[in-house]
Parts: sequence; C-alpha cells; structure tokens
Amino acid sequence: MSNTNISPPPVWTDREKLIFRLFFLFFILQAIPLSVDFFKTVFGFNWLHISYGDIFNLSRLSAKFIPGADSLVNWIIVAIIALIGAAAWERSKYKNINYDRFYYWLRVVVRYRLAIGIIGYGFIKFFPLQAPFPSISNLNTSYGDFTDWKIFSMSLGIVPSYETFLGAIEILAGLLLFFRKTATIGAAIILVFTGNVFISNLAYEGGEYVYATYLITFALFVIWFDARRIYNLVSLERPTDPNRFKPHFAGKIKTLRLALKSLIIFFFVFLYGFKTYSGFHHDPYQFPRTKGLAKSAGIYNVSEFRVNGQVLPYAAVNPLRWKDVVFEKWATISIRSDRGVIIDSANYEQVFKNDQDRDYELAGAGGRHYYSYTVDSVNHVLFLHNKNPHYKGERLQLKYERPDSVTVILSGTDQRHDSIYVVLNKIDKKYPLKLSRRKALKL
Repeated sequence: MSNTNISPPPVWTDREKLIFRLFFLFFILQAIPLSVDFFKTVFGFNWLHISYGDIFNLSRLSAKFIPGADSLVNWIIVAIIALIGAAAWERSKYKNINYDRFYYWLRVVVRYRLAIGIIGYGFIKFFPLQAPFPSISNLNTSYGDFTDWKIFSMSLGIVPSYETFLGAIEILAGLLLFFRKTATIGAAIILVFTGNVFISNLAYEGGEYVYATYLITFALFVIWFDARRIYNLVSLERPTDPNRFKPHFAGKIKTLRLALKSLIIFFFVFLYGFKTYSGFHHDPYQFPRTKGLAKSAGIYNVSEFRVNGQVLPYAAVNPLRWKDVVFEKWATISIRSDRGVIIDSANYEQVFKNDQDRDYELAGAGGRHYYSYTVDSVNHVLFLHNKNPHYKGERLQLKYERPDSVTVILSGTDQRHDSIYVVLNKIDKKYPLKLSRRKALKL
C-alpha cells in the first residue's frame, strides 16, 4: 500500500506517538479478543451447519479474562497490557514507524469490529427475536413480580414493528461503517443509538451496559478522526482542510483487500441476515424449540389439590398449594404458588442452541416456577425439571390424565417427595393485547 498526499501530513509529536501506541494496543486487544471465549466460540460450532446464533455469538465477543458476564475489570486488564506493551514499544526499534499508515489500519480494524458488533444486534431486532411477544406465563404473572429489565424487554416485545425499526437503524449504521467515506456518519448514529441503550440498561438494571460502553468507545474512536475538522468547519466556520491521507492499493494487495471486505460483508450481512430470517420462522432462540403436550397450551385453574391424600383448599398464603398452572406451546409448564422464587437475573444477550439453556421466559420473573418437561406418551407420564438455576436438580414425575379437552389431572410426587393429586381446568381467557389495542373489545 502506498499513499498520495496533496500536502505533507502533520508531523506526529512524541506525545502523540506515545498516546497512539497506547490506544493502538488497547483497541487491537479489544477488537481481536484472543481470550478463551474466542477460541471456544470459533472452534465450538459446526462451520458447515452454522446458525444465526453462532454468528451472533461470534459478533458479540470482546476481550474477556474473567468468566461470566461482561465486566469493566476485563477493561482494566486490557489497559494494563496495553500500557506495558506501549512502554516496550517505545524502547524497541519499531518506535519510528509510519504513524499515519498505522492509524489508518487501526481505524479500519475498529470500524469493521464496530460494524460487526452493531449488525449482530441489528438482525435479531429486525426479525423481532431479541424481545419476543410475552409468553402465556409472562402474561399471567403479576406486574410486581418482574424486574425492571424484564418489563422493559416485554414492552418492546409487544411492538414488534418498533423493534424491527430499531434493528434497521443498527443495520444501516453498520453498513455505513464498512465504507471509509461514510464511516463517521455510521459511528454518529451508533453513538446516539447505543448511548440510549446504555442509559436504558442503567435505568432498567440491564446487563448490557458494559458491552454498550464497548461499542460507544469504538464509535468515539471512529468519529475522532473527523471530529476536529467538523468542529472547525461547523462550529467555528473556519476553512478546513480535508483528510490528506488517501491509501492507494495495487496488485495483489488490492485483490486481497476486496476479497476480505467481500467475505466479511457476505458473512455478517447476507449469510447472517438469511440465517436470522430463517431462525425467526423456524427457531426463535428465546423460547424452547421442543413442542409441548399436544393441545394443552393455556392457563389452568387448580380446582382440586391434595397432598398425601389430604385436600388443601385454595389459600393465598399456603406455599404447598398450587394456584394456577400454565402449559406453554413449547415444553414448559409454569406453576404459580405462594412458594418463593429466587429470580434468575441473567439479563444480557445470549443465544443458546439447547432448550434447557433457553431461560428468557423465567429470567427476571418471580411468582412462578418454570419446569421444562419430557413426555412419555405411552405411559402418560410427564418428567419435569425446574429450569431456574437456583433450583437445579428439582425434578417432578407426574402421571397425567385428560378426561376431556379442558381438564388435566396430574398425580405423582412433588419436590418434597410428597404425593400430590391435582385437577386442572382450562380457563378460556382472552388477552386484549392479542386481540386488539385500538378497537373496541368484547371479552
């Protein structure tokens, strides 16, 4: 690569070189996270049958040295490594490199990483997967039993067209970042959009504020390239020089650059977009894929409840007595009772392939215990497993009978190994949210 300059570029001072070396290492380490998670993700999925979840997980990677949710501690570790690296660089024979050229390539890495990160979220919103319509269990949970984050997520889920609009904004911003001349516009959009996401996460106690900050810092770095010129021209109304550094590619370098750019756009835009569209229709990731007991979906009143042969009448404060039961379309049963629930607070975006890992329906919600189940249709037995990680190992085995289309009778042992007998009657409940929000309703 060579560059043609209309006039000589500004000379870098020693202080600017020092700052650049520090930021160069910091952003490179953040953009190419060579952590354990990176190798687990890259080598953990089948590239011949790649799913939208695989691509999303790849697009969301950031430097991580501590397992679990994103943490600013990882940033401190990266900053320390960058600081040590910058000091070593200062004492090496490479201290007098072409800083204009390195700045150009760092900016390329940062804007491509930012584009991939924002498009990763864009498509799961454009095809409204990230915040799905509330489940039957969620619609039958008291408002006060939800965390702030879950209320925010469900509020977005009931307006899928708005969620699609938000996704389109993210995709547009990402596409603009792939091109040098429009990168600043794309970064400005992300700064406004993701700044709002950051504030929302703080306000609603979401778990994405660290990753939102990650994207914001990348956007600020991209904008900084033009910020002084824009300020000089727009605010001070002074004559402003354009960017003098224009890279020139020729021969194999030009071909390689076009090939890499085409590959990245194909993989993270066209392939990912197609896979996400397919997933929206066939495998939304927030809820389990396995279908539940046939023709059972709905909410059921508990008309009779016996423990060890003793009838327990309805009582608002009895932790043993079930109040109502929901059968979802998928293989989940939720039970509402007075038994306390330790809320699963996992509230940052994760795309899981396996049903047992998909926890959106119970995350951030109390009031109900959620069980995944398998069906032995020959012996008419349900094998229930509490999905909440705080109740790991809690299992129930219940024999079921269906004397008619609206009644389910369950019998077996509960989590205390007491024998139970439960008669459930399906409630013909109408949900105004599903019927219409703008027309007169007859319930």
